[in-house]
Order: sequence, then structure tokens, then C-alpha cells
Amino acid sequence: MKEFFKYVLATIVGIILTSIIFTVITIVSVAGMVASEGATSSVPKNAVLRLKLQGEVVDRAGEGSPFDIFSQGEDLTIGLDQALDALKKATKNDRVKGIYLEAGSFGAYPADLQELRRALVEFKESGKWIVAYGDNYSRAAYYLCSVADEVYLNPIGSIDWSGMSSQPIFYTGLMKKLGVKMQVFKVGTYKSAVEPFINTEMSDANREQVMSYLSSIWNNMLKDVAKSRKLEVDALNALADTTTILCEAKSYVENKLADKLAYLSDVKEALKQRLELGEDDDLSFTTLADVAASDDLGKKVDDEVAVYYAYGEINDSQGLGFSQEHQITTKATITDLQKLRKDKDVKAVVIRVNSPGGSAFASEQIWHEIQLLRAEKPVVISMGGLAASGGYYISCGANKIFAEPMTLTGSIGIFGMIPDASELLTQKLGLSFDVVKTNAMSDFGATGRPFNANEAAKMQNYINNGYELFTGRVAGGRGMAQDSVKAIAEGRVWTGEQALKIGLVDELGNLDDAIKAASELAELKDYTVGNYPSPEPWYMSMLDKGKNDYLEGQIRAALGEYYPAFALVRRIGKMNSVQARMPFDPNIK
Repeated sequence: MKEFFKYVLATIVGIILTSIIFTVITIVSVAGMVASEGATSSVPKNAVLRLKLQGEVVDRAGEGSPFDIFSQGEDLTIGLDQALDALKKATKNDRVKGIYLEAGSFGAYPADLQELRRALVEFKESGKWIVAYGDNYSRAAYYLCSVADEVYLNPIGSIDWSGMSSQPIFYTGLMKKLGVKMQVFKVGTYKSAVEPFINTEMSDANREQVMSYLSSIWNNMLKDVAKSRKLEVDALNALADTTTILCEAKSYVENKLADKLAYLSDVKEALKQRLELGEDDDLSFTTLADVAASDDLGKKVDDEVAVYYAYGEINDSQGLGFSQEHQITTKATITDLQKLRKDKDVKAVVIRVNSPGGSAFASEQIWHEIQLLRAEKPVVISMGGLAASGGYYISCGANKIFAEPMTLTGSIGIFGMIPDASELLTQKLGLSFDVVKTNAMSDFGATGRPFNANEAAKMQNYINNGYELFTGRVAGGRGMAQDSVKAIAEGRVWTGEQALKIGLVDELGNLDDAIKAASELAELKDYTVGNYPSPEPWYMSMLDKGKNDYLEGQIRAALGEYYPAFALVRRIGKMNSVQARMPFDPNIK
């Protein structure tokens, strides 16, 4: 009887599990069919492209889940590639009459904002209109919205126009309490990525470079906003000194940062008037995804300019960066570039780089593969928000390099960082260590003790050799003497605007400019643009990440701006000990 009940119970459980599985499959199938229909449907007539400026900008939009149709369109990320494609199509699509920018808490790398803003300007120059509204504008959101024909602000809202700052976090005091000391080996006066682990404040050299690139970025933003709002740069700068986020709403209108104070319902009525709709007529909003998925009227040809997206930290293998962030890994990147090299239809390659760098070893391997690719077809680099240190390493050997004026690049330097936890282990935890070895260096890097003088000297020499290799790669790629490269290297971070003047980039321009240059180098008159690698299918993120992504999302939400520091401390022991990267978190605000 006992066995009977056991088998009955097992059968019931099996039926329940099977029912759940088939229910999920059915929901996914239906959702997929609905989503598929939506993807092919046209943009409605008399449509307004609604762009919610909230969350952050990422390099590429994911494929998306069929379950997205059940959401309320509250995505907390904007795919830069999708946004630029949609804005380009919206400019030419007669069904799209205007753009409605809805501002909120929004952030992105300055160069990504600049590229988005340029696309909005081109939309406006086509003769169409842009209207912006916000309860509260972040500085990034306002920078984009300032291009609008009309900027509306909630009557008790605010605009953050308080300038820029960088506030790095230093871990030295915490590590001292724990009994951990970071053994640092570096080349480059400005190579500041190690400073949070050995200092309690910024070095003079680091303070100098941060002030330099912040000023360059801020001056670009001032010029752009001044032009759109028909204001003087000096007047805008003076407003930034008055802490505008604490002002009364009416002062923003008086100072011409905004045009009118209005509630959301008032703004929607203003949109109806622009579209000449009746009181009972509804507004037809469309999204970036819908416009991007609309028909591309350009003709298809066999000759192709491939755009390869290389973004995130550069690591030797997967799993060393933040779990929710894309990475540039050696094996995957090399495999992808080899496929592009062997593809006879691909006549030129644009590599879109957005990376703070990472493993020096991985950067060298990817640099080498790019040289093999360049030997067979033109390679052009388009720099995004960041292309620094290892990001510049993989870029320097291309035929041509484009950067946005506000791109952060350079940071040509190498460092090694190895924790010494001997005090924690021996004095605080009471552990003891002993060793038997056959040779002098057999216990190099052993747990329980710091490097001795001989080991430290060898490690520094290894870092020096890496710096020589890095600066040599830059010299060869840029056609410069190595001493000239060293004079502008030293780990210093430059903006694209500054990098152009010192020869680290060839031209200021966006991705479209880079694609055009690649086609000219390949002598192509007609060509198709292909994007690589293909976005990961939505179900892979469910299979591969699942609970880990949920937990990571909760931690990220709870820690907010302190999350990068937490993630860094958690993973630093797993990273390659020799790094070519800019500061772990530029912390630009």
C-alpha cells in the first residue's frame, strides 16, 4: 500500500509539472506570434515617436522577449543602436510627424548623449518638430531635450544644470581595517586606476587630467545647449553656478532653460494641436522599437560594410565583469573577427568600440586579430562613450579612427595589482604558513606573505615590458615615433576633441561617418550595412542567468551608485593581474 501511494503521488506531481511546462510554452508561443505581428506592422499614420528618457543608454538593444508586449513600455535601458536607427528612419518616414521627449532620471556616457543629440538635430532639420516635457530633468536628459522646439516643465519641477563633477571612492581605509594591502606596479604618471587602493584622495596628476577632460566635455555641452536655446555660453555657465536644481520652476522659464510651465495633460493637448486633432481624438504614439522595425527602403546589395560591436570590459574569459554587463572576451571576439575576415561579401569592417579596457593580455590578442583582418580588408574604428586603455589598444592599429568630441580615450598605460592579505590571514585570523621549495622563485605569489624585493622588481619589469609593447603598438598604428607616443601616454585620459589634436584619432564623427569612411576605403559605391554579432536570443538570458540576474538586479537597485564599488571588490581577485584600463569607475556626475 505504501508503494502504491508513492507511485500515485509521483504521477500527480508529474501531471502538474507537465501542465505547468505546457502552459508556459503556450504563453510563450502566443506572445511570440503577437510580438512577431507587431514587429512587421507599419507605424500608424499621424504618429508621434515617444522617447522616454529614463534609465541608461546601452550600446545595443537586445532581441527582446515575447513577454515584453505585456509590459507598459517602462524599459530602463535605451539601446543606442536601435535609437539611432529609429531616429534615422523617423526622419524619412512620412507617418512620423514629430518626436515627444519625456524626461526623467536618465544617464549615459557624454559621447553617447552627443551622438543621440546629433540624430535629434538632424530629425528637426528635416522640418519636423520635437517637443519635450519633464517633471524633473537630469543634466543628461536636459542636454538632449534642449534641442526641442518647445521645452515644457512641470510647475513644481526642476532642471539639473549644475555642471559636472567626478567623485571617486577610495578603499584604502577599509582595506587597512581588514588587514589587506594592495601591491601595485604601474607605468604612467596619470594611470589612476590604482589610486582607490593605495590613496585616500586624488593625486595631483589625476586631479589635473580629470579637470581637463571634464572641462572639455562640459564646454561641448555648453556650446550645444547655447546654440539650441539661443543663449550665450557665459550665461549658461553662470546659471550652473547658481545650483539650478534648487530654483523655483518659474526661474527656468525666466532664464530661458524652459519655454513654458505645464502639466502633462497640458502638453498632450499641445501635441494634439500640432497634429490638428480634435478634442476627442487620441494621440498615436509609436516607439523606438516599432520605428526601428519598420521597413528599410534602402536597396540590398551583396557588398557589405560590417559593423562589429565591441563593448564592455576586456577580459580573458566570460564571467569577470558585472554579471549583467556585456564583455569583450578573447575567444568570442577573435572567432567573430575571423568570420568577418573570411566572409567574401564583407568588404570593410567598422569596429564600434565602447570599453574602459581590461586585461592587457586579452587586448594584445584582439589587437593581433584586428591586424590580420586589416591585412585583407579596411578596418575603421568608431569610438563610443569610452575607448580607453585596452579599448584604445585594440583600436590603435586600424586604418582610421573616429571619435565623438566627448569620447573618453587614451589612457595608454599598464598596471598590475595584487592583494597582500598576510596581515588579515596571520594576525587577524591566526593562520600560519610554511614552505618547502626547490628553487628561489618556486613560491612566487604565495599566499600568506607579500612580495620580496626581488619578486617586486621582476613584477615591475614585467609591467615595464608591457608598457613598451603597448606604446609600440600605438606608434606603429598611428605612424608616430614611440617617444612621441610616450609623451602623450603616461596613462592619461583624453577626450576625443583633445585626442584629435595630439594624433590619437583621425577625425571627429559618429558611427555613420565611420561607415562612410570604410566604404570609401573599400571603394564601394553601393553597399549594405550589417551588424555583428547577432544579439543574444531573449530565452538565452533566461536559461543562462535566471536567478543570478534577479539577485544581481536587486543588489544593484539597493546599492544604487555604490553598486560598481561593491561589484569591483567582489571580483577583483579573479581579474588578470596585469591590466590596461582606465579608472574602474570614472564616476562622472
